[in-house]
Amino acid sequence: MLRAMPPRLGAFLAIAFWGVSFVATKAALSEVSPITLVFTRSAIGAVLLIAILGLRGEPLVPPRDTWAMLAVMGFVGVFFHQMLQAWGLTLTSAVNTGWLIGLIPIWSAVLSAIVLRERFGPVKLLGLGLGAIGAAVVVTRGKFDTGAFALPSTRGDLLILASTVNWAIYTVLGTATLRRLGAKRATVGAITLGTLMLAPVFIARSGWREYALLTPGGWGALLFLGVGCSALGYLFWYAALERLEASRVAAFLYVEPLVTLAAAAVLLGEPVTLTAVVGGLIVLAGVMLVQSARSQTGTA
Repeated sequence: MLRAMPPRLGAFLAIAFWGVSFVATKAALSEVSPITLVFTRSAIGAVLLIAILGLRGEPLVPPRDTWAMLAVMGFVGVFFHQMLQAWGLTLTSAVNTGWLIGLIPIWSAVLSAIVLRERFGPVKLLGLGLGAIGAAVVVTRGKFDTGAFALPSTRGDLLILASTVNWAIYTVLGTATLRRLGAKRATVGAITLGTLMLAPVFIARSGWREYALLTPGGWGALLFLGVGCSALGYLFWYAALERLEASRVAAFLYVEPLVTLAAAAVLLGEPVTLTAVVGGLIVLAGVMLVQSARSQTGTA
């Protein structure tokens, strides 16, 4: 199936899943707690990915010397990251979340410059500055005064902002392991171990009792997150990366905030404010500058 699918279509479908994920998360959080949502989503994704790899005859158990790093990746990229986003979405809108998520490539470039000693010239600095300005516009709603950081919505935006930095950290941390195991095997390992870390909290909170509160729409949102976003989205994305240049695949990331914007407006009825759109476009401009500078210097 993955080989028959055009790689650009696979990349677009992955971005569509991930763009709508914030809307589905927001909808599910109206019925269940963040821990129940995150554990269930991760568990569904892990089981499905393990089954797919097994059917394809790929090794399921990674080498023992990678377990420690996969555990770190599971904590940073699954446990901590998903909880940050879930808690943030209880306090802010899916629209704001979509725009702020666009900052991830900028933070990745900053960390690569610090940790991997990649070049970080004036164009990248300009892109970073634009990204920071755009994020500030989204978070403060364009009101740079004493009321700009009024709670609770701003607290949610700041949690989402923290999650973008956290994901960039996850990306840099996992680079060597991803290259050694391959993206699919490393992702399955990280998601599985992250789910196992979430399980004690889920059990301690008796999260399974919340399943009785779920409406058909809530179950649909959870299944979409687990099957579409945590399993198929990753498979489609990595299948595209295996057949196209990374820069061509990464270009699809620019579409993600627009998918979130449209889905939040249509499915949740969230207002689309001019301030959020302007701030988001500034973020995207900064990201595009950073990405273009990376391709010109030959660094990743």
